[in-house]
Amino acid sequence: MRKIRLIIQREYLTRVKKKSFVIMTFLGPILMASVWIVPLLLATRSDGIKTIEVLDETGLFFEQFNETADVKYVYISDDLQTAKENLAGSEHFGILYIPKPSYSTPNAFFLYTYKNPGLNLKMQLQEAANKILENKKLEDVYGIDAQTLAAVKSNISLVVEDIRTSKKSYTEVSWALGFIGGMLIYFFIFMYGAQVMRGVIEEKTSRIIEVIVSSVRPIQLMLGKIIGLALVGLTQFLLWILLTLGIITAFTAIYADQVTSYKMGEQPITSSGQLFSTDQMGMPDTKDGLSALSSDENISQILDVFFSINYGIIIFAFLFYFIGGYLLYAAMFAAIGSAVDNEADTQQFMLPVTIPLIFSLIIGVSFVLNNPNGNVAYWLSIIPLTSPIIMMIRIPFGVNIYTELLPSMILLILGFLATTWIAAKIYRTGILMYGKKASYRELWKWMTYKV
Repeated sequence: MRKIRLIIQREYLTRVKKKSFVIMTFLGPILMASVWIVPLLLATRSDGIKTIEVLDETGLFFEQFNETADVKYVYISDDLQTAKENLAGSEHFGILYIPKPSYSTPNAFFLYTYKNPGLNLKMQLQEAANKILENKKLEDVYGIDAQTLAAVKSNISLVVEDIRTSKKSYTEVSWALGFIGGMLIYFFIFMYGAQVMRGVIEEKTSRIIEVIVSSVRPIQLMLGKIIGLALVGLTQFLLWILLTLGIITAFTAIYADQVTSYKMGEQPITSSGQLFSTDQMGMPDTKDGLSALSSDENISQILDVFFSINYGIIIFAFLFYFIGGYLLYAAMFAAIGSAVDNEADTQQFMLPVTIPLIFSLIIGVSFVLNNPNGNVAYWLSIIPLTSPIIMMIRIPFGVNIYTELLPSMILLILGFLATTWIAAKIYRTGILMYGKKASYRELWKWMTYKV
């Protein structure tokens, strides 16, 4: 154990003293915080008002478009060619041309502009036009005006409540936490597992490994490297979390007024767990939002979401599956590093190792997030090769500790021990092999050698 401890200490101190570690430790939180800060800053700063000229040959859309904070409408009566010529010398964004025939015959509208309108503006104009047509059809054909239709519409909220805890369950929040947790596990396993592989290759090619194995057993060296890098990863991750929270807290305190004014334009969190709602124009609808609730009710709903999350189990599960998943895959990465002489030769062995990780991420995002309690999700969260990502995605949705979480953890530990035992057999032979490209047949021979 003393030799393993010394190797762990060496690996840990060597890594944390590198300039790359220090740079990424401070750069990482800035990048992560910017994911929250930059969209907020952009949202609080308008790109300017776009003025759209409306040339309506049908007469059905005259003064029907509702202006927003970003889009204004000017109704013109020129012919299309004249309007195009006049647009060149004006500051208006474009011309929305609505040709004949009438709305009873399907037709396309045209937006003539010198600049691409972007997806958001295009969708706003389409939805607004469709809504105006729908209201006119209801009124002219069926005799139903917009006020009558609005009066009969219902807005039912689906409240999801956990029978065991009697707490409301917010599916959208669970979805976001599961997605983020799975992505982080995938990212860290790949990043630090690859570091183990590169570290083994560097020591092997420099021949320093021959000196080291004269003092320690190969299995001790491999475990020391794996555990040492695991501690480096935990250190960096914890520093990232603390520094990111510090940056976001400082930003919120400095720009408190802008953040508050921006948030007051958003919908409150409803009892169904919907974070925001939008009107027909795709803009935040505040008519039935914050104005319909007192500030105390709004804060209460936000707190309901905040306290509905079991942070203890999520943090514990993340640390366990990060460490367990890393140890499982790092052993395989170490074995690959010992079997080759340079990083270019690792490609042939990387595919079988990376397929379960990539498969877990794809299935987790495309299937498990939408059906977290199905049989496929359950079994993938039990199998050690896929459980770190899949179980981390499922945790926010709630899992049974005794029938799901505990078996998954036990099998992950057993999987780590099994892969470490197999990897150690390859490692003890591979680190002393030079000048010969290893094959899968060679790896099998190394695994079956008896010492």
